[in-house]
Amino acid sequence: MSIELATNALLLCNNSKYNDLKAKAYSRLSLYFMIIGRYDESYNLSQKSIHLYENLNDEIGIAIVKYNLAGFYYKTNDFQMGVVNLIDSLIIFKKHNDYHNISKCEKSLGSIYDFTGDEQKAIQSFKNAIKAAKKASDLNLESNARNNLAGIYLRNSNIELAFETIRVSIATKIETKDTRGLAFAIYGRAKIYYAQKEYEKAESDFFEAIAIHLKMGEKFGLAMAYNKLAKLYFEIERIKEAKKYIKLGLEICNFYNISLIRIKLLYLNYSIHKYKNNIKKTLHFLEIYLLEKEAILNSQNIKLIENYDLLVRMQTMQKESEFQQEKTKLINKNNKTEQAARVRQEFLSTMSHEIRTPLNAVTTIATLLSEKSNNEDAELIDSLKFSSNHLMQIINDILDFTKLDLGKMSLDLQPTKLRFYLDNFWNTYKIQAKDKKINLIVEIDPNLSHEYFIDQTKLTQILGNLLNNAIKFTDEGTINLDVKITKQSDDFDSILFKVIDTGVGIEKENLELIFESFSQLKNGITRKKDGAGLGLSISKKLVELYDSTIIIESVFGNGSCFSFELNLKKCQNKQQINEVVSSKNLNGIKVLLAEDNAINAMIAIKLLSKWGIITDHVINGILATEKSQEKKYNFILMDIHMPVLDGFEAAKNIRTLKNLNTETPIYALTADISAKDNTQYNFYFTDFLLKPLEIEKLKLALNS
Repeated sequence: MSIELATNALLLCNNSKYNDLKAKAYSRLSLYFMIIGRYDESYNLSQKSIHLYENLNDEIGIAIVKYNLAGFYYKTNDFQMGVVNLIDSLIIFKKHNDYHNISKCEKSLGSIYDFTGDEQKAIQSFKNAIKAAKKASDLNLESNARNNLAGIYLRNSNIELAFETIRVSIATKIETKDTRGLAFAIYGRAKIYYAQKEYEKAESDFFEAIAIHLKMGEKFGLAMAYNKLAKLYFEIERIKEAKKYIKLGLEICNFYNISLIRIKLLYLNYSIHKYKNNIKKTLHFLEIYLLEKEAILNSQNIKLIENYDLLVRMQTMQKESEFQQEKTKLINKNNKTEQAARVRQEFLSTMSHEIRTPLNAVTTIATLLSEKSNNEDAELIDSLKFSSNHLMQIINDILDFTKLDLGKMSLDLQPTKLRFYLDNFWNTYKIQAKDKKINLIVEIDPNLSHEYFIDQTKLTQILGNLLNNAIKFTDEGTINLDVKITKQSDDFDSILFKVIDTGVGIEKENLELIFESFSQLKNGITRKKDGAGLGLSISKKLVELYDSTIIIESVFGNGSCFSFELNLKKCQNKQQINEVVSSKNLNGIKVLLAEDNAINAMIAIKLLSKWGIITDHVINGILATEKSQEKKYNFILMDIHMPVLDGFEAAKNIRTLKNLNTETPIYALTADISAKDNTQYNFYFTDFLLKPLEIEKLKLALNS
């Protein structure tokens, strides 16, 4: 129920103005997943939450998530990172006098010290936790620390003090109705009964704790109870039952990587075989136990824990205030540029996603309608396609300007039939030119190779901006696109592109200004022309990615000529390959579509079904991960921006977790043009396909 409520809360927080609530929902989901042993999902959600809290500059939020992360780390064998995150959290909580969370951090630190054998530090941390809990007036937290203290008293044979401590803890849990905490307290009492050899009472308490843990989905506590129950049965020589609960405990520990308990179960397994005088198995399980122990409790880990304990004493008790003030100064002084870049990058990602997502629906629907339209509707649909493409070009200019300015753009060279591409490109501008009664002329060198390696999207932007500019400033006459080979070799052709118009031309003193960002020249002729003033600036920067430059020649009042030369690599024997690829039959293949936008999902399913593809649809990354474990797919189409778990984390899960689709091609379908730049995750994807979808590109990807 908690996970369902937190997930629903997250779905209601799509708007960026609710990022504080979204961060809190991620944090709570992370905690709930950790409790039920879904550690990878817990870790992924924690990272999302920290990222949002950092952007919000919310120290307490960051500290709470780091506390959750500490639990993930020390329950999965990484004590060093567990202590690091607890100390980071403790520093912040002490700075804000947050006694509730100070108590939780101290209790967790005590648990690590207790396990690693530093009893004195463990007792001190538990007592610190109790003091902080009292200041926070939180009986549950006080009771949690008492549970651990009772265990230490028990090991020191102080049975009376241990029993009194656990009695108070159980009473508190019953009073506060903390069911999960009650299970741990009853488990603590069972250990005392076991130590006193009151086996029936101990067995009863262990079973009661197990029942609660099963009900609550608490994996760590369940593994603890199985271990102690198995130990009890071994002591009273009920070997069959002991082996049963060792097996159950190891299944949980192995699946959820709970090393703290696994090492105890391995030792118990060794002890049973030693007791049965099975020498071969005894040696086998002794070796496994020793290897596990060495991996967990090596001297380096313990030394690091001691060093971090010294750090926390220094930072939290002696120089905390001074440290925080200095840290704030350094952040303000040194990170202004990084913060500005991050804000701009987030703007780029958000704008890309929010604008291109609805455009995906418009352009794809227009394409689907054009295949069924009659002559009367065809002109209207062509106008719709042109308008949406024009809008997309303006959006691309704005977004690419930001991306180029941040140095985040590179070429994506793909085999391209250049002549076919140029013919289709030219045809898209016929309506616009026809409206202004301008003649469009294209001249393409007949010696062009069949295919070249080209970044088709960027070439479209370069030529599109130049052509739009020519049409905008030409009221009569002609516009020419000339494409000529200037130099040839076995592997490369140098190709000169020229866009020539008979428009108003540009004054000599303004020739350099036209390439400046947001520049629109103002004079008596170039009057009130629309546009963002970015097209030529972006074209210049995109041409520079090809290690070339744009040259402009213009006579004011008589037109302009924009030209650039690209050195393009030829494709060898690609025509035959593409013909084989395009002829493949897609009928009957199975695709998993992860898409949270209902309209885009509907369109994608309709498009895929037209090709005979069977599609399973899910609305978030968690469902995509689960589906990949249930069924084998030919392809996975993954949106990036999704609630609960995004496409990056879902792709990582599918590639790294045990499932049926670790080798299945995963294509990102995204409206976020910056998604491909995420070097932390992009290698999990086969390729990135931008929305609005180019249908032929999608079909080619599936065919390949």
